[in-house]
Amino acid sequence: MDIDTRINELLDRLEIADALYRFGQGQDTQDAELFASAWTEDAELDFRPAAAAWGGTPPVMVGRDTIVTTILTGFAGRVDTTHQVTNVRAEIDGDTAHATALVEAQHLLTADHGTHALLKNPYHVELVRDGSRWLIRRMRIENTWFTGDPLAIFGG
Repeated sequence: MDIDTRINELLDRLEIADALYRFGQGQDTQDAELFASAWTEDAELDFRPAAAAWGGTPPVMVGRDTIVTTILTGFAGRVDTTHQVTNVRAEIDGDTAHATALVEAQHLLTADHGTHALLKNPYHVELVRDGSRWLIRRMRIENTWFTGDPLAIFGG
């Protein structure tokens, strides 16, 4: 592989990871613009596999505006979050990519940090190229383990 091709591949991998970082940091800072910048307009977020671990049954969220509004409005003034994204691996095929990542997400009730849910979640992400950056088209979140009370954070 020539050096220019390798550099472009490395830049793509950085931008793919950045889409996941925008997802996490946008939530953690309640920054709607940053959070929205991670998604395609027709994006889908499937949190059902993770929620099934504690009996939750959320719907699949469809559309960037729905995802941003549902998540940020649901947590605003009620839940403090931190997301740590690690182990990002990507398979790039032209202008599409599939990535996996491991995300540790801490959720604390704002009024009572003693009520929390700490989740360790594998993410499966389909992305598309948008100029020099990458956007999430589909995200499925599974759960490996959790501590605390997810029902207090997310509801049923």
